[in-house]
Amino acid sequence: MTEPVFYHWMVAPVVIPLVAAMCCLLAGKSLLSVRRLLGLGGITASLAAAIYMFVMAWDGTIFTYGLGEWPMPYGIVFVLDRLSATMVLLTNVLALFAYLYGLSGDDEEGAFFHFLFLMQITGINGAFLTGDMFNLFVFFEILLLTAYVLAVYGGGADRLKGGMRYVFLNLIGSALFLIGVGVLYGITGTLNMADMAVKAAQVGPGDAMMLKAGAFLMMVVFSMKAAIFPLYFWLPKAYASVTAPVAAIYAIMTKVGVYALIRTTILIFGDDRGFVTGLLDDYLLPLALLTLVMGTIGVAAARSLRLMVAYMVIASVGTILVGVGLYTPDGLSGSLYYMVHSTLISAGLFLLADMILNERGGSKDRLEPGPVMPNIVLLGMTFMIAMIIAAGLPPMSGFLGKVFILSAAADTRWHELAWIVMLTGSFFTLVAAARAGSMLFWKTNTAPAGERTRAQRYLPVAGILLVLLLWVGFAGPISEHMDRTAAQAFETSNYIQAVMGGGQ
Repeated sequence: MTEPVFYHWMVAPVVIPLVAAMCCLLAGKSLLSVRRLLGLGGITASLAAAIYMFVMAWDGTIFTYGLGEWPMPYGIVFVLDRLSATMVLLTNVLALFAYLYGLSGDDEEGAFFHFLFLMQITGINGAFLTGDMFNLFVFFEILLLTAYVLAVYGGGADRLKGGMRYVFLNLIGSALFLIGVGVLYGITGTLNMADMAVKAAQVGPGDAMMLKAGAFLMMVVFSMKAAIFPLYFWLPKAYASVTAPVAAIYAIMTKVGVYALIRTTILIFGDDRGFVTGLLDDYLLPLALLTLVMGTIGVAAARSLRLMVAYMVIASVGTILVGVGLYTPDGLSGSLYYMVHSTLISAGLFLLADMILNERGGSKDRLEPGPVMPNIVLLGMTFMIAMIIAAGLPPMSGFLGKVFILSAAADTRWHELAWIVMLTGSFFTLVAAARAGSMLFWKTNTAPAGERTRAQRYLPVAGILLVLLLWVGFAGPISEHMDRTAAQAFETSNYIQAVMGGGQ
């Protein structure tokens, strides 16, 4: 079996930011410029590796990398297919934009920002690449431990309250995850996802209830990570209170939960899996619609811009899971297209909200009359473009993503309800965006304004908006790639053969 060039780069998106994080830690508290250089170099190198791996997986080949060269299913394995390659690339693109924004001053609020940020990227990349259930737990814990600290980074009562809520709920989730993994291991005798899919289909009636119990525990945990109704209440305050670059990278955190749901429900609990066949088929889509409704209500009721964006994250998760819940290649393809859009625009809006907050002085980002901002024209134009993209007005990427999802639902019993909920959600999001714009940029008073935004802070936001405009301009080839990615995800026999047979 011939190994591709740079075959060992399959672990690079995990190893590179991990090594860079350790170097930042060794650099000490006084060498800020060195930490910035190490962090930027690490993220750039990780992005380069992600691009190369995306190219590797482009033709549909599934690559596996057994750590320590242990035979399957005993060793830990990384699996690279179109889906994991797409998610790793999205993570590293987002990380670069968020980190560049952090270099404009947010990293000066604490000595360990660079270390924590890089460890966060390590955990997220690892979660997308691993093919082992326990290793997924390990990477979840890496990204969550750093998220706990980043949640209170910079101090303040609001961050402490939001962070404690975030920590408490996710500690419960981690405990349930460990119990669920233990139950599944006890029944199937394996932690390898591909092997677990095979063993789940062979479980007899006597162990069926325990298998279902373990499976549902895992689904509850992934739903909590994804912020699905009714397990989303921890997210708004936590996301709205953290610093801007942290909130931006948090935009991909819910997608880790979505990815875990996609991977496990299709691979392990999908078709022909015995007593756990179609485990969430009857539940996920209704919960997705409820999540979208509650997120939209939160967007309409929010009294601050950052809180409004946090609820938009919840609404976007609902929209993504509508397509996933159809459990068809077309539905998943539309969800993947929309997932990239929603992740990037949510991150961009968190960064933009921070710029507005700093220019409004004491009014901060509250949706109430405030002072005239020093950069009101430039900020206003940027806000308008970002909100048009976020609300899903045609022909923007959000609109196209929703069209793809609704088209996939056309021949299902959820067609009418999905249309009503998604279009109503878009309408109220647009109304909320118009209200926010009016409060922030038109209804002004004579209160003293804040500081003028540094020019370098516009660059990451502009970069995100440019990527989203390109997402529309190249919608044809991108949607074709997502079609192939979704089709490959549903070809579970190929995944199992690649892992258990040694892969490429």
